[in-house]
Amino acid sequence: MTLTAQTSTATSYDLGPACALACRACGHRMDLAAEFACPQCFGPLEIAYDFGRVTREDIERGPQSIWRYKGLLPVPSTVSDHPNTDPGCTRLLRADRLGAALGIKNLWVKDDTGNPTHSFKDRVVAVALAAARELGFSVLACPSTGNLANATAAAAARAGWDSVVLIPASLERAKILMTAVYDTNLLACEGTYDDVNRLATELAFDQEDWAFVNVNVRPYYAEGSKTLGYEVAEQLGWRIPAQTVIPIASGSQLTKVDKAYGELAALGLVEDSPYKVFGAQAAGCSPVSTAFAEGTDVVRPQKPDTIARSLAIGNPADGPYVLDAVRRCGGVVTDVTDDEIRDGIRLLARTEGVFAETAGGVTVANAKKMVESGDLDPDADTVLLITGDGLKTLDAIEHQVGPKATIPATSKAVREALGL
Repeated sequence: MTLTAQTSTATSYDLGPACALACRACGHRMDLAAEFACPQCFGPLEIAYDFGRVTREDIERGPQSIWRYKGLLPVPSTVSDHPNTDPGCTRLLRADRLGAALGIKNLWVKDDTGNPTHSFKDRVVAVALAAARELGFSVLACPSTGNLANATAAAAARAGWDSVVLIPASLERAKILMTAVYDTNLLACEGTYDDVNRLATELAFDQEDWAFVNVNVRPYYAEGSKTLGYEVAEQLGWRIPAQTVIPIASGSQLTKVDKAYGELAALGLVEDSPYKVFGAQAAGCSPVSTAFAEGTDVVRPQKPDTIARSLAIGNPADGPYVLDAVRRCGGVVTDVTDDEIRDGIRLLARTEGVFAETAGGVTVANAKKMVESGDLDPDADTVLLITGDGLKTLDAIEHQVGPKATIPATSKAVREALGL
């Protein structure tokens, strides 16, 4: 695919308030198009906006999905007229029992397991699909560590598009099946996610009609993560939480939640109050937390070796920008072991009735670590982002949980088993 063939003037597309692409490294601006790398310095491109007047009332009158925020996203004005998975408006739970266990007085859990394919990836894919349709693509594609594969296949099926999904062959069985059921063109590739991502980048240049959601339409796709920040603020009564703990894979989610908070304040939708964002990684794939601990701006690639496969990106594209965001606001980035991840999954489940995948265990376990180290203020309002459903990663806890006992079907046996 020749990316320059997709370029056009900004006025050619109906992409809402999006007005240009801007390089995050050098600031170069260019017309909206299917581009992801700056032609001047090869830095990453992101969406620049010219927001009109947006009010709380406008948002609150919107649909119960991310499209209530369409005035803040790079999507067509007619986005709701086309079949989509309509993700978003997931629950924000007051988590007092988990808070007591962690030592946090005012704790909330943003439970994104309620999305159509049970992860936050439905948000980013919905925005990518809407933009890809406007940009003239006809096939939806992605490289994925699992959740994105599910979301891409489902969104394409809902829209009536063909899809191509590339995954590492070592992916969790549940995520493979959950992608294949949508009858996508699913290809399991030898190697790590970083190998699969390189392959997708090559294909994005060759296949003219394929919109790789996290490659050639990545600037649009990434903006979908902002809706997590918008929803948290709205659900808290239009205020930004003092502390938000966010799992890191590519790092885009953290940078976009940070961006969302900034946009809400700039537009006067929330009070412009100080806040901190915190990054959470698994020790077996911790390039960003390693760079943070070393005090460097260079995120050195690592070979992933962790049960948290959805976060197993050894060369995270947004790693340096995560460091910038976290350091600017006074947060930290830490990591935890696989055993701590399992403990985090079980702690969240038994205290709040939320079964998270391994990424959720990473968030909970890192929050615990941050409280113990003094980095997380136990008295400040805190939100943990739980981004995927535990049914996708059953293998991570299958040897830690199970029946208390196997008994005859008699009341006597029940009493004996329970020590009654």
